[in-house]
Amino acid sequence: MKTALVIGTGLMGTSVALALRAHGATVHLRDTDAGAARTAASLGAGTVAPPEEPVELAVLAVPPALVAGVLSDVQAEGVARHFTDVASVKAGPRLDALALDCDTVRYLGGHPMAGGERSGPLGARPDLFEGCTWVLTPTPDTGTDTLNTVLELVSACRAVPVVMAADAHDRAVGLVSHLPHVVASLVADLLARAEEREVRIAGPGVRDLTRIAAADPGLWVDILGANSAVVADLLETLAGGLADAVDALRAMAATDEDKRADGARAVAELLRRGAAGRARIAGKHGVHPAPYETVTVRIGDQPGELARLFTDAGRAGVNIEDVSLEHSAVQPTGLVRLSVARGAGAGLEESLRARGWPPH
Repeated sequence: MKTALVIGTGLMGTSVALALRAHGATVHLRDTDAGAARTAASLGAGTVAPPEEPVELAVLAVPPALVAGVLSDVQAEGVARHFTDVASVKAGPRLDALALDCDTVRYLGGHPMAGGERSGPLGARPDLFEGCTWVLTPTPDTGTDTLNTVLELVSACRAVPVVMAADAHDRAVGLVSHLPHVVASLVADLLARAEEREVRIAGPGVRDLTRIAAADPGLWVDILGANSAVVADLLETLAGGLADAVDALRAMAATDEDKRADGARAVAELLRRGAAGRARIAGKHGVHPAPYETVTVRIGDQPGELARLFTDAGRAGVNIEDVSLEHSAVQPTGLVRLSVARGAGAGLEESLRARGWPPH
């Protein structure tokens, strides 16, 4: 791909532009917010100058509700030969595009499953999509040249293409992205109304659970609005599970021994099902998660300590599959949990101990 036009220079659009620029493409930037486009250009994402002739691909990085209208406008303008978008909802924009009589032969909807808490061009980076799933929703009328061009885009961004029907995509993304965001926001809302001393003892569990709640609320109003019926259905199902959990926990607090036993069994079954569902989430490289061992070490809050730990782990000949860091609320230290392949934990512990890293 030699030329592209990115319309919308927020986090997603600017990251796409940076990835294309890294592959040598000439990228033109357009945004209703001229300041955002200039910022993206200053970061090396491209030029705000309009293309002198049609580019190979126009990437629409705009909210779902705006995709069809922008698509109609740029097709009428003749600014590109092929068109795609990166909106997080697919069925609605496609129906809107059909209603506006857009050329759907040269348009292919897409959705890279990536993002970040920081919105806008300043949060963008060229490797944002590396290794992530990039859903494509072709239809029988999608042109072969358009499909191949969009696949070039996915390849340039070093993502993994996955083909789905638009309706199936919206249901799936509602389950794995939109519903979790609402749940995280509900939990974070309880934290906002809690006493300061309660929040101060928060650990990594609640921090991980509520991480996505820090994202831009305005952006998420658009996302949830475009998939509201699906998310509402999922929340309704979740509400039923919450009601059952409440009943089971109330039973565990009862004075009657049989009720307590019934409640404990119900809670245990809920936790078992939860563990089984968590285990289904793909691990590294999109494959079924492998069983890991965890080695935990204490680390000081000095510059270079984490890099030194990784270097020492590498000298042990052990590959780090995953890592998590827990900060101490009262001490200038933290705990680093290193996930390694089963059977490698003991050797790594011994090697790290010899290099001054006593296991925690």
